[in-house]
Amino acid sequence: MQGDAILTRASRRSLSLAAVLGAAALGGCVVAPVGPAYSSGYYDEGVVTADVAPPAPYVETIPVAPYVGALWIGGFWDWSGGRHVWRPGHYERPRPGFSYRQPGWSHGADGRWMLHRGGWGRGR
Repeated sequence: MQGDAILTRASRRSLSLAAVLGAAALGGCVVAPVGPAYSSGYYDEGVVTADVAPPAPYVETIPVAPYVGALWIGGFWDWSGGRHVWRPGHYERPRPGFSYRQPGWSHGADGRWMLHRGGWGRGR
């Protein structure tokens, strides 16, 4: 019986030691987020057409940048659900090797309005 108690005590020590070593080994593991991936062309969901001209852009008050180097992306009138919808401006982190093309509307020869959504692209 006394042998069983000693064996149990030794088993507990081994188990405790294994748990501590396992925790120490896992404590050294770091899961880092994957860096951003950028496409090579400008983000554009194609040209959207509308029969109605977009309203005049809102005059946005640009807030203080949330961090050094933040890039202000101005708001624009989008087309969604058969009507113009204002998408407010916001800050974004600059993308190395890319430039931002602001979305904009143009008036086509057929009298329709075309939204070019723009986005990030290489160069330019």
